[in-house]
Amino acid sequence: MEFKISNESIQQLEDLISAKKETELLFLLQEYHAADIAEIMNELHAEDAIYIFDILDSEVTAEILLELDGDLREKILNSLSPKEIAEELDELDTDDAADIIAELPEKRKEEVLLELEDVDHAKDIVELLRYDEDTAGGLMAKEFVSVNENWSVLTCVKEMRKQAENVSRVHSIYVVDNDGRLKGRLSLKDLLTSSTTTHISDVYIPKVDSVKVDTENTEVARIMQKYDLEAIPVVDEMGRLVGRVTIDDIVDVIKEEADKDYQLAAGISQDVDTNDSILTLTKARLPWLILAMIGGFVAVNVSRSFEDAMEKYGILFFFTPLIAAMAGNVGVQSSAIIVQGLANNTISGSIFSRLTKEVSLSLLNGFLLAILLMIGSHFLLGVDYIIGITVAIALVSVIIIASLIGTFVPILLNKYGIDPALATGPFITTSNDIFGILIYFSIAKVILGF
Repeated sequence: MEFKISNESIQQLEDLISAKKETELLFLLQEYHAADIAEIMNELHAEDAIYIFDILDSEVTAEILLELDGDLREKILNSLSPKEIAEELDELDTDDAADIIAELPEKRKEEVLLELEDVDHAKDIVELLRYDEDTAGGLMAKEFVSVNENWSVLTCVKEMRKQAENVSRVHSIYVVDNDGRLKGRLSLKDLLTSSTTTHISDVYIPKVDSVKVDTENTEVARIMQKYDLEAIPVVDEMGRLVGRVTIDDIVDVIKEEADKDYQLAAGISQDVDTNDSILTLTKARLPWLILAMIGGFVAVNVSRSFEDAMEKYGILFFFTPLIAAMAGNVGVQSSAIIVQGLANNTISGSIFSRLTKEVSLSLLNGFLLAILLMIGSHFLLGVDYIIGITVAIALVSVIIIASLIGTFVPILLNKYGIDPALATGPFITTSNDIFGILIYFSIAKVILGF
């Protein structure tokens, strides 16, 4: 059953904390997963959350640290001594430990590293901190099982037992040469069914997907998603096996990218959440709101340049919101499909073929919508046929242009290294509104002659 927080359970915990009933608290929390306890702590006052953290065992609190909101994790880490933080990190895999320690100030980071009891663990963490957090090197863990191609099956099993003690989950067994270069992977079935004297070089599978330490995290996610991998090995510039990226880390990457793209599409320029301050949220939202307002001024100016139409064909202005809305909606639809294709690397063929397809689709949709518009405007609004035909032609034209802009802009942004998700937000909507109004009145002017 999915864990859910209720006001009653939060109140019960707050009462127990207030009364310092440690035993009852521990009994109540022992049934919960670390992620559930973190979710509870995120709902409590910082002082109450720190109290719960202090009474729990380090094996549990280490996992809790990873799931806490950034602000609360910072407060808890500030309440701990360097030695206490080191004890928490000793319980974590190197990639998770590196993520935690990366959030600390430089001086405190050094103090914590000196307190780590496992020297090899400390060295691995230091190595991971050198990599950019948005690369495979920044994502990978140093815990993995590897065997030498020259070992016999018997030696291999013995060495695997030693290595597996430090690995929480064995997804794959990697095969390396004497220089540590990745050669392939070993099937557990082949290992179990082979003679103990058989050399690994005779049974391993040479085909193995891998990424380099500087591969971008989104590319790692794409590869793992495409080939349904639970883990992927990471190699350095010389092809030596240095770590592995597991599916749990990739899920986080996919979620972060989806959140970022969703916010960009909504016109939010920074990575924010609902718990951020009003000032932070304003900084994230205001730039695109200003852009939208400037775009609105431009649209007003475009409309003013057709003042003659107001005197002669005032009915045209009642259709302006419809034209602008259709332009914006069509543009967002087209750009959303292209952005999704770019993200999934599924766009094939030339730009010309893509634009041709969009024009064909727009013609079909525009024609059907134009017929509905003409019928509706005549029978429901009593609009003359000449006005209805004018608006219908303008609608088809606007839909075609909006779809072309929605297709071309994200491709162009992607080509120049700008996140194409930007094209699904106010940028594309505002620009299509302006073009839509301009095209609408220009076509009306040609047909009606004002």
